[in-house]
Amino acid sequence: MTNDQLHPDDIELSEITVGRDLLLLITGGVRHIGAASTAYMDEGIARVMTSAVPHHKEHTISEAVALRVAAALDRTVTVVMGIHYDNLSREGIAEVVRIVNDKVDQYLLR
Repeated sequence: MTNDQLHPDDIELSEITVGRDLLLLITGGVRHIGAASTAYMDEGIARVMTSAVPHHKEHTISEAVALRVAAALDRTVTVVMGIHYDNLSREGIAEVVRIVNDKVDQYLLR
């Protein structure tokens, strides 16, 4: 997919509750696993650990999302992310980040 094929509904956020913890899966375009970030609360401070597949950039988004959700919900959160569109411009990448953040905002408001 290219910039002109990018659509907000193509990017999906789904959740799985794991006891008290939470797993969020965020995918779009050609879905895959590019990164996994786990954020947890440590004496009131959200901390994160990330594993990224080489040559993937999702960790730049998954870390921030995991930290934000863990702090907002006061629980351990793992975000697994895989979003790929061919030939995205800088503006297209910014649009993907905006869509992901909007979806996370919607999730936190429910």
